[in-house]
Amino acid sequence: MKKRDLFPIAILIAFISSCSTPKDVVYFQDAKDYEIYKDVDKYEVYIHQDDLLSIMVNSQASEAALPFNMPMANYYVGGDAYGQQRMLGYLVDKNGDIDFPVLGKINVEGLTRNALRELIKEKLIEGGLLKDPIVTVHFLNFKVSVIGEVTQPGSFNVSGERITLLEALSMAGDLTIYGCRDRVAVIREAKGKRTILYHDLASVEIFKSPCYYLQQNDIVYVEPNKRRVQQSNINQNNSVGVWLSIVSVLLTATSVIVSVSK
Repeated sequence: MKKRDLFPIAILIAFISSCSTPKDVVYFQDAKDYEIYKDVDKYEVYIHQDDLLSIMVNSQASEAALPFNMPMANYYVGGDAYGQQRMLGYLVDKNGDIDFPVLGKINVEGLTRNALRELIKEKLIEGGLLKDPIVTVHFLNFKVSVIGEVTQPGSFNVSGERITLLEALSMAGDLTIYGCRDRVAVIREAKGKRTILYHDLASVEIFKSPCYYLQQNDIVYVEPNKRRVQQSNINQNNSVGVWLSIVSVLLTATSVIVSVSK
């Protein structure tokens, strides 16, 4: 075998050695068939500062419920001459309060949607304002952000109030081949405190995480793996050592092949 024929082989060996193995990219490797993961029903979304809430009050006496509802606002998109309507929301202020018609200030921070609904119903009945109030509460600005080594990073609006970490990654086009499957972080802020919790997508332990179900304004960050970091350094011409390592691997592989061929 001639030496000029060995170089492509050496390149191939170096390429294969740098490729990710299935162990690096496969999810839920320790999962068992038909295993059931519980505690799904314990999930709740809590109200935080800067949340925008839609609160609708209805009653059999519809006119009596009108003072407790926000008016509809007209807004125009492009050349739409007629415009569209949307309901104004209640913004939770820095103290965790909303200013509700007639009832005044209500502290809502830390409550769930259902807890706030029952609280408003109770206040309306106890105050003799409505006998049979029907209250619905929804989030108007429920969104999560996904950044890092994903195909389509960005912020995503959530139409309901339940989204999992896996669903958020799916909305972002899943991890790229350069994403660390064992270093997926969820950054969460509540009551002025910020927490970061890392997850390993290769393990079913992710289903037990308090961040498996995301809260509004959570940020998901996927760390880059070593290959991505090395590529970044090469592209910026800041890592001569990486080039030397590659050359060293190629020379070593070529030397081994030459020795074997002799």
